[in-house]
Formats: sequence, C-alpha cells, structure tokens
Amino acid sequence: MPVDVGETLVAYLRRRPNSEHRNVFLRAQAPYIGVTPSAINYVVRYACIRAGIPFFGPHRLRHSLATDMLRNGATLVEIGQVLRHRSVESTVIYAKVDDIALRPLALPWPGGAQ
Repeated sequence: MPVDVGETLVAYLRRRPNSEHRNVFLRAQAPYIGVTPSAINYVVRYACIRAGIPFFGPHRLRHSLATDMLRNGATLVEIGQVLRHRSVESTVIYAKVDDIALRPLALPWPGGAQ
C-alpha cells in the first residue's frame, strides 16, 4: 500500500464515528453501520460523473489493482490477501491477463508457424 494511502486510511480511522461494526468504512450518518455494496456502487458512479468519464463498476477498480500489482511483481498470494480472497484459485484469474508475462511460458507452435 502506498504510504499516502496508508496515512489517509489511518486518519480516517482515527476520526470515524465509534461503532460496534468491524467494517473499515461506515455510513456518514447514524446508524453507523458498514457501507453496502450499493453505496460503493453509487460512490464510484458519482466519481465517474465528476471526472467526466463513462461509468464503470467497482469491480473494475479491484481488477485494475490486481493486474497492476501483478505487473509490479506482487505474487498471487499477496494479491489474494489484498483482495481478501479465501483461496488462491480465486486470484489465479489475474495471471491470465498479463499476456507479456505469460509469453515465455507458451510452447512453440507445432511446425514453427506463428
């Protein structure tokens, strides 16, 4: 995690309302419960509108993070921990995205054709 992101997260955790819920992010108004998937979807949609870009869902952010981590040398286990996958099989799908990294693993085409 980049230092500035970690510092921002710590600052948020220090000022967020007290709650018995273990979620990192809570609603801004009482009752202070964890944000819902639909709330996250709304936040991403609103950010896209403010940035003037076509809407995409929150899953694309997770996917982009995972592929960027992979390209920068993170292991599938590390990526799975960040994404909170329960098994490495859930994370393996990101390995197939990096065509350049997979090229050395490809077998030559029979007969030498490309």
